[in-house]
Amino acid sequence: MRGKNSPIRHDYSSGSALPDSSRPSFQKYFWFAAGLGLPMLVVWFATSLRDKPIETPVVAADAAPQMVSAEPAPQVMQPAAVTPALADPEPPVPAFDALKLTIKSGDTLDQLFRRNQLSVADLMTIATLDSAKEPLRMLRPGDELMIEHDEGRVMRLTRHIGIQQTLQVTRDDAGQFAASLEERPVEYRQVRRHGVITDSLFVSAAAANLSDKVIMNLAGIFAWDIDFVYDIRVGDEFYVIYEELWQDGQRVDDGEIVAAEFVNQGESFKALRYVKPDGRSDYFDDSGRSVRKAFVRAPVDFRRISSEFNPNRRHPVLNTIRAHRGVDYAAKTGTPIMAAGDGKIITRERQRGYGNVVVLQHGGNITTLYAHMNAFRRGQKVGSRIKQGQIIGYVGATGLVTGAHLHYEYRINGVHRNPRTVNLPEAEPIADAYREDFDKVTAPLLAALEDFKRLKLAESERAPTAL
Repeated sequence: MRGKNSPIRHDYSSGSALPDSSRPSFQKYFWFAAGLGLPMLVVWFATSLRDKPIETPVVAADAAPQMVSAEPAPQVMQPAAVTPALADPEPPVPAFDALKLTIKSGDTLDQLFRRNQLSVADLMTIATLDSAKEPLRMLRPGDELMIEHDEGRVMRLTRHIGIQQTLQVTRDDAGQFAASLEERPVEYRQVRRHGVITDSLFVSAAAANLSDKVIMNLAGIFAWDIDFVYDIRVGDEFYVIYEELWQDGQRVDDGEIVAAEFVNQGESFKALRYVKPDGRSDYFDDSGRSVRKAFVRAPVDFRRISSEFNPNRRHPVLNTIRAHRGVDYAAKTGTPIMAAGDGKIITRERQRGYGNVVVLQHGGNITTLYAHMNAFRRGQKVGSRIKQGQIIGYVGATGLVTGAHLHYEYRINGVHRNPRTVNLPEAEPIADAYREDFDKVTAPLLAALEDFKRLKLAESERAPTAL
């Protein structure tokens, strides 16, 4: 029996009415449909976009061109990735111990190796290698060798031979040594210097930034014409063009003088360096005459002339008038004495007044005598051929003397002449076979020398005159 106020619902499947308690809620159907349909809608929409081709818009041919800025679009700066700071890498540890050997007077390689606990057996093996024989035999005080070793076993040996060559000896994994001579490229740069004599040549040239080596070469070039102790005057001047040797961006040495001029008491002397096709070099003036004479004026590096050529001189020991038929050059005991010219030794002995004496024969009619020597040069004897500039003995005080000096005589056909004033025979001029090449090589040197002189003259004319 139904209550008066009981709600009635219908059973739609059968058409009969059902009570509300058994009738489905409309809201439940709605949220069920929404929950199932929304994801399906999204899937359908994504699928349709994937399958549909993307169309590129077509621009009409007659459309007006658009102005585009030439400046690039601003870049968005992304923050740099931050990486943790790394510690500085440690320097690599050398594979072998390094050792520098410096040759001193009296040293031998055998002694140096034993003193530094290096393998003498390795030294003996290295010394037999063709490329290493000569460089390791000709060692002088001051030479250096770099050795890399493993507990005394030599792994590498390096020696610089002069400036342009290096000896390298290496040991391979099998324990075998190999030696090679490597070239070290050198750059030659020309340097120009000018100086005016205000004191001695050495002081004035040093003030012009010339090294001792270049100064000595300059004096040697003009030594046949100029006595740099007695002939130069204040106001004399010189122009020098020489080479500097550079290696790996650093100056390593001074090279040869290639052109020079010395103005002595108003007289000009020029010298141009020419290397002959056979490799020998010499200096000539601009006409091709050799600046070198057959004889030098002073065959020793002397401090002063202690006694001039004088037929009426009073002898300092005998105290009698006795002709002094030579020139005495005061110098320290042991100073090398050079041959004044090419010749042959015809006397080499000790004589009462002369002490230790050497006489050289030059050509057919000229002889030179060198007396009071402390010692003779070893390896020479009567009959030995001697070249100009070759050492034949050393300054001393043997014989009738009061101090160390060289007594030097110059004779023509047995007649004594003053060595400081006699006309010396010329050396050979440039050979005809070399003349064309000589002119070609020396022309730019002569032009450079003249340009340098004009430059220095212009500078002196612009310089203010001191009041």
